Amino acid sequence: MADGRSPQGISGENLLYLTDEQLRQGIEAMFFAYRGFTADPDRILADHCYGRAHHRAIHFINRAPGTTVNNLLRILGVTKQSLNRVLRTLVEDGLVESRIGAQDKRERHLYLTEAGAALESQLSDAQRARMRTAYREAGPEAVAGFRKVLEAMMDADMRRAYKRLKEQAG
Repeated sequence: MADGRSPQGISGENLLYLTDEQLRQGIEAMFFAYRGFTADPDRILADHCYGRAHHRAIHFINRAPGTTVNNLLRILGVTKQSLNRVLRTLVEDGLVESRIGAQDKRERHLYLTEAGAALESQLSDAQRARMRTAYREAGPEAVAGFRKVLEAMMDADMRRAYKRLKEQAG
């Protein structure tokens, strides 16, 4: 179609107007997909007595080595107390290194250690495998549409943070 929508898979539904039931089905699909997306990492994390907060911290430290604690707080949207608890564990367990800022001694810059990078790789490998399979089954148009939907669901601040992260990653 000229507007980028594919006639296949629309099944006569007007995608600009969805019923409450169709929206509810989408919400439920997100819940179940999230369970699947987190299941493999959760098993790996349980072996280390970690939770999803540890996973998110490790993920974003890996994506932006040298990120500050304050930046990580903004990305994760958690309290300072909560993040400090997670970071303390990761530092004590030798997965994250915290370095004092060169310009501002009050800043702490975060880096994964070799062990932290190995755990991050194990976690992301599991999620990439699941995403790769789903993307392959859905096809390129669905993948592009899925990304658009996810970005549209982000509030403006999160969308900016997401775009900054994508730019930093190159």
